[in-house]
Amino acid sequence: MPHPQDTASDPGSSRAGSPRSGAAHQEAHEGPVRQKGLVPLEEPVRGAVITVSDRCVSGERQDRSGPLAVRLLAQHRVIAPAARVVPDGVEPVRRAIEQALAQGARVVLTTGGTGVTPRDLTPEATIGLLEARLEGLEAQIRAHGLTKTPLAGLSRGLVGVTSRGPEGALVVNAPGSRGGVEDTIAVIGPLVPHVLEQLGGGDH
Repeated sequence: MPHPQDTASDPGSSRAGSPRSGAAHQEAHEGPVRQKGLVPLEEPVRGAVITVSDRCVSGERQDRSGPLAVRLLAQHRVIAPAARVVPDGVEPVRRAIEQALAQGARVVLTTGGTGVTPRDLTPEATIGLLEARLEGLEAQIRAHGLTKTPLAGLSRGLVGVTSRGPEGALVVNAPGSRGGVEDTIAVIGPLVPHVLEQLGGGDH
């Protein structure tokens, strides 16, 4: 009768039928999985920033989140003119997004109107324009914001893509606060080149 040690030391007894050994052999044969790195845009693209706020429209409050969004997007080579300010509500926001897309914006970012007050209707204005939601990015933006404030969980902001406009675009709803804008662009900014590449039919 063989000793247990003799069996364990037999090269063919414990490893020959091991699924792990087969996987390791295949991995060694194929090489490690290559991860696609994030690279900046080769050329600047047109962007648009839309501030959604009744109070900013009426002059009761100065728009601070819109200009910040313009500056932060520019760091990712998304060049937007001065932020356009529109009132809350479905129709004003939808028209503003449609106009930005028609003018060739590849990235449209709204700020404001993502909460739960009766006038917070930016997601409702956006949803009908999207052909695919990027729910993973929506969750990532909220998770990033939750590291700073529990209020980030109240945002209903959407992220998605549309084929409207000359080349299609990424549409993003950011909260109306400066912190919300910073969190949103911190997540989506580095991913813009990859999203636009896929919209143009590029590989994964």
